[in-house]
Amino acid sequence: MKKIFFLLILVLVFYTSCKTTKPVAKAKPEVTQASVTTQEVATPAVDFSNPSTWLLGYFNPDKLTQMPYSSWFTKGYDEYKINSEAMNKLLDISKDNLKIKIIMGTWCPDSRREVPRFMRILDIWKFPILQLSFIGVDNAKNSPVEEYQSLNIQRVPTFIIYKNNIEAGRIIENPVTSLEQDMVNILTRNE
Repeated sequence: MKKIFFLLILVLVFYTSCKTTKPVAKAKPEVTQASVTTQEVATPAVDFSNPSTWLLGYFNPDKLTQMPYSSWFTKGYDEYKINSEAMNKLLDISKDNLKIKIIMGTWCPDSRREVPRFMRILDIWKFPILQLSFIGVDNAKNSPVEEYQSLNIQRVPTFIIYKNNIEAGRIIENPVTSLEQDMVNILTRNE
């Protein structure tokens, strides 16, 4: 009797330990690493309104090419169609004595749209990274940067272009014509 009881308990333990509460998935064709494209790989949705995702203060632009920011940065960078006429004019402008400050919010849809485009233009122009600075702001447009208040930022993104350490102009939130044409207009003013 003890052996039957022991055997019964053993069968119950084995049966319940192998039982799954999830339904069995339908069989799918096998996917090899080579057949997966980046568009097929699901990336988890990121809530950029969550303060834990915000880049605040000075930051290295390489952060934008890393997750979770790369989900919007890479797409915007790759898909932007350059205005070739304006870009050719920009290519003729010297980058010497120029500095650019980019003030943005990773929570801001306008920043997530315009900053990758701007970076593509700067890359084609071969603008020196050492003459570029990024400042991240929160959704109240505050930043833990000492001189930030003197920049008088009302909207983001704001691209401030300096010539000989003097502000030459700004592109605020959206370009008037295109980013590259607005840059040409700012840099050729008074020439």
